[in-house]
Amino acid sequence: MGPLFFLRKVYFFTSSSLERGAMMIKRLYFYSITFFIFCLMIIPSSSIVLIHLCIILPCVVFGTYLIFAKKGTQFHKTIGKVYMILMGITGILTLFIPAQVGQRIFNHFGLLHLLSILTIYTVPKAWFAIKRGDVKTHKNSMIRLYVGGIIIAGSFAILAPGRYLHTLFFN
Repeated sequence: MGPLFFLRKVYFFTSSSLERGAMMIKRLYFYSITFFIFCLMIIPSSSIVLIHLCIILPCVVFGTYLIFAKKGTQFHKTIGKVYMILMGITGILTLFIPAQVGQRIFNHFGLLHLLSILTIYTVPKAWFAIKRGDVKTHKNSMIRLYVGGIIIAGSFAILAPGRYLHTLFFN
């Protein structure tokens, strides 16, 4: 039992951790796809809304996981990259969805679009903060992104009458 035995143990531990992480990603993706299929049964009026739902649903799952999981692991970093890319895409995509409820600016933008701007601003801020080692700014930005982009926007989308998700869940 020399040093090679220890290295094999470390290798197998790392390998099984990566395999468990990959299995978790597959499960999360499977659950998201299952919900997408459900959403496809009731197609929204706009294909942009459907694309937005297909992008944001994994973000809900990944974001929730990232908030509560151990920070700094390779799995956290990988899921975090995917989460930030998807949130950046959805932040830009939502600018093309017209406001359905409340006042409109230029007959297109509503108050919810302010959260799109928050997302577009916060994603690169958090990305560059962690790249330069500023964990505190990264953490604060990610919490703002999750609360504003997922919790507040999602709650409004589900609870506001006239919105697609409100119709899907309550009618």
